[in-house]
Amino acid sequence: MKTMEGMTMTAHVRLRAALLASAATCVSLPAFAQETFELDTVLLAESKREVQTDTAIAETEIDREEMDDRQAGTIAELVETVPGVNLINGNTPQGSGINIRGFGANGTYGTDQKVAIQLDGANVGSEELYRIGTQLYTDPELYKQVSVIRGIAGTFEYGSGIIGGLIRAETKDAIDITGGETGFKLRQTIQYGTNGSQLASSTIAAWQPTENFGVIGNYTYRMQDIPVDGSGAPITTQGYALPSYSVGMLYTFGNANEHSIRATYSDTNSTELDTPYDSFATTGGMFGNVDRTVHSRTATLRYEYDSPTTDLINFSANLSYADQQIDSAYVAGSSPLEGTPTFPFLQPLVDADHRYETTKLTLKNQSLFATGMIQHDLRIGAEYIFKERLDASSAPGGTDRRIAVFAVDDMTWGGLTFTPAVRYETQRVGGPAYAYYTNDAFMGGATARYEFGNSGFAVFASAAYTENLPIMDDLTNPAYMTQSEKAVSYEAGLSFDRGSVFLDGDQLSLKANVYRTNVRDITSYTTATAAPITNAMFYGVELEGSYSMASGFYTDVNANFSRGMDTTPGAGGNWAGTPADQLRVTVGKRWGEEYDLSWEAVYDFAMNRATTPTPASLVHNLRATYAPQDGFFGGAEFRLGVENLFDLNYTPHLATRAAPGRTFKFTVAKTF
Repeated sequence: MKTMEGMTMTAHVRLRAALLASAATCVSLPAFAQETFELDTVLLAESKREVQTDTAIAETEIDREEMDDRQAGTIAELVETVPGVNLINGNTPQGSGINIRGFGANGTYGTDQKVAIQLDGANVGSEELYRIGTQLYTDPELYKQVSVIRGIAGTFEYGSGIIGGLIRAETKDAIDITGGETGFKLRQTIQYGTNGSQLASSTIAAWQPTENFGVIGNYTYRMQDIPVDGSGAPITTQGYALPSYSVGMLYTFGNANEHSIRATYSDTNSTELDTPYDSFATTGGMFGNVDRTVHSRTATLRYEYDSPTTDLINFSANLSYADQQIDSAYVAGSSPLEGTPTFPFLQPLVDADHRYETTKLTLKNQSLFATGMIQHDLRIGAEYIFKERLDASSAPGGTDRRIAVFAVDDMTWGGLTFTPAVRYETQRVGGPAYAYYTNDAFMGGATARYEFGNSGFAVFASAAYTENLPIMDDLTNPAYMTQSEKAVSYEAGLSFDRGSVFLDGDQLSLKANVYRTNVRDITSYTTATAAPITNAMFYGVELEGSYSMASGFYTDVNANFSRGMDTTPGAGGNWAGTPADQLRVTVGKRWGEEYDLSWEAVYDFAMNRATTPTPASLVHNLRATYAPQDGFFGGAEFRLGVENLFDLNYTPHLATRAAPGRTFKFTVAKTF
């Protein structure tokens, strides 16, 4: 510790989290995980997921252990267990989408620009391409941690217009494989799933020549044939192959390792031949079929300096570049409209090639200091964002240049933490074939959390305002290019986190959050044939809980109950993107470090507040892990999972395809 002994644990953790390239931090995490198995008094924290009770933000973190346990095939499948997060066809990369609190993906677009996704700080998967999913083509094996922030509060450090929520993922470093030991490590993972003959192979090579320098390479090849639903009917028209690779470097230097440089590059390819243009559908329909290739590339370079002599300087500079190219070629004779007067207007849509590149530079400094009895964790920063999009036959191209400044200050006084946050962003957007427009917005909010001594109880609340500045998709409509979408959100809740509640060594963590969001001046859902939707209102309750005992028994509970309404003057009605209410319960037991067995039940309530109602569904999943600690198989991990145990035939609300039927998954992994 430095001179800030009075700072709260929250501030300390955030400081360390900001220093992602710090070798000391990366080593301490695995060491702590080992201690939790050795000390009965710490076993209490070993449920599937730790509830973030120490913050007023609606945030959930998914670590590598949970990722491995779920044997997910897509990033979307990793976050679907978070309350308030719902998937649209999330079991395949093509046509999948992520919906958070009623925003994000819908049956028309893979995104509505109100849910942000960042990989190593780079902005990805955020274009409104007609009936082409979220465009998040990346493999979960490349990442070590995923965090989800729901709502507006807590997002001002990362962007504007984030109304539904934010997903942030970090790729693995060499130290995550080597544990900080010098030398070479190889980790091999093989996974097989019965439904659609799913097969994945992930090879990670990590070299740590010194304690301060490490390089890593990861190659993952994931493939799948045509999966079927609970009735045995196919839910896609063809399988997919998704090769991904990433390389990374982490170097710390200085007398106290106060400097660090981290570089990463990831690359993913996907090819579909004679597949429906409408990636949300299982047939070509009027659009017909296309040959589609997708190439996604993301590169980042991060420098950090954490002063060993003062807590006022913890500086980071993060430069990122994201490039995504989607090429589609119409398959002749696949549309029933071919040869009709309508088809010449349709063909430019299905024959379009898209490419968008985003370069972003983020400069940020974190300062820990005190003013009287108030402790501060102040983050101030500036961002430059430049997005360039190819002019396609079906979507306007151009550039979107933005400059932003932000400040967030966690002020702690005793049990109270008050966090004001502000962000100012200015934009120049346009294209050679269109006009150029200049817009700006000032946004911000505040959160407050009060902890009642050592009782374990805390209450929290927040209020936030954000604006979604005009996007290139609307360049063909000048009226929308000077009008930002505006949202105000209010949240409140309570949490409880304490050990030895019912039994010695147990741990109970609970968090309940109530929210309400009002959005106006909406431009995302206007079409040529439908009345414009300009206003909307959402409210809901999110619950997270975990309970564990020193004996190894544990349970996790997640629930979401939400309502959405179209409040456009003269219109009204239910919001089409509102998800079904959901309750998810997991019960399991661990036997030391070797065995973990769990049962998960997911109940989606009947959804009748929609044009297309959805019946209730109850899905059961089983998971078992065996990780021998010594002998010939010492260090290996064997996982067996059964998803949709009773082969239920159902279609989740908001999805356009049925869910997969019963699937057995088996994974073997070992680090050499």
